[in-house]
Amino acid sequence: MNTTISIPARYLSRRGRKLDTLQFDLTGSPARIVFGRGSLSRTCEALDWLDASRALVLSTDAQKEPAEALACKLGKRCLGVYAKATMHTPVSVTEAAMDVIEEQRVDCLISFGGGSTIGLGKAIAYRTDLPQIAIPTTYAGSEVTPILGQTEDGKKTTLRSERVLPEIVLYDPELTGTLPLSMSATSGINAIAHGVEALYAQDRNPISTMMAAEGVHALCKALPALSGGNGDDDARDLALYGSWLCGSVLGQVGMALHHKLCHTVGGAFDLPHAETHTVILPHATAFNSAVAGDLLQPVSDALGGTVPGLGLFGLAKGLGAPTALRDLGMPESGIAHAADLAMANPYWNPRPLDRDAIEALVRAAYVGEPPGG
Repeated sequence: MNTTISIPARYLSRRGRKLDTLQFDLTGSPARIVFGRGSLSRTCEALDWLDASRALVLSTDAQKEPAEALACKLGKRCLGVYAKATMHTPVSVTEAAMDVIEEQRVDCLISFGGGSTIGLGKAIAYRTDLPQIAIPTTYAGSEVTPILGQTEDGKKTTLRSERVLPEIVLYDPELTGTLPLSMSATSGINAIAHGVEALYAQDRNPISTMMAAEGVHALCKALPALSGGNGDDDARDLALYGSWLCGSVLGQVGMALHHKLCHTVGGAFDLPHAETHTVILPHATAFNSAVAGDLLQPVSDALGGTVPGLGLFGLAKGLGAPTALRDLGMPESGIAHAADLAMANPYWNPRPLDRDAIEALVRAAYVGEPPGG
């Protein structure tokens, strides 16, 4: 049977030139995605799919109560809750969790929460190959990526492995109903960052570009529509949909300067993950706009035609999200160190890296001034 794939012409350009040949490699997430309001109620069904009977629910201490409520609903098939997930996935926390995993003979991990909890589940799965059910409650998107970031001795490193991918992801927009607007904003912009860098990724392809553009558009539309109490059901649906798309492309193509800066700065100064992405994204986007402006057109379109870097800065300010690294706890003395870290083993980037330019970028992000373009 012949299948015809119709791809909009706007996604088939590179530096303004239409591609003559449609040719690419694509590796999608093998996870089973269950999306829709009420999906949390299908957790028992997900355990059936994995033939699991000794599950352990992972969470942060802040989400321990709803995690315990989920564990109770699972009955004898759940061994309880491990509520010690921490941002940046410290190796020490993972090692402590491994003792519990071995002692209780856990046969399945249920990660209930945001990026910190899902990161712990992925770190355990990397060491044990245990199956995972991810139930995200924020918009970070890490539940559909083969990427694991871990911190040890103040240094954050990342790795890629299919072992860390959850087998099942339950997306239930109702779980974001109590998410504070501040967290909705920062985790949503964190997800936008994945889509932005996918648009100019070295190994991008028309499918990843379509997903990234759609994800960025969905989030840019949804985030301003969320009320203080996240009472807009349609906006929450759209935001979670956008985060899934942007997280998926993060797992398909390589990232660039923005993610390098966030990983090094966040790990070196123990800064909150999503907030760090929120502050740095406008500046990294503006830096790369000089050579990838045409590829970033979907971002401009999603923001009403504004220049991408300035538009993202305005989006953050409009949502009341942080715009300065100093407000996250980074010391001014760390600016030069952050530039050095970014230049050490740099990720591929569409614009060549210059140490002075990177330090200027970090300094602008530190004080919270608008990006240069």
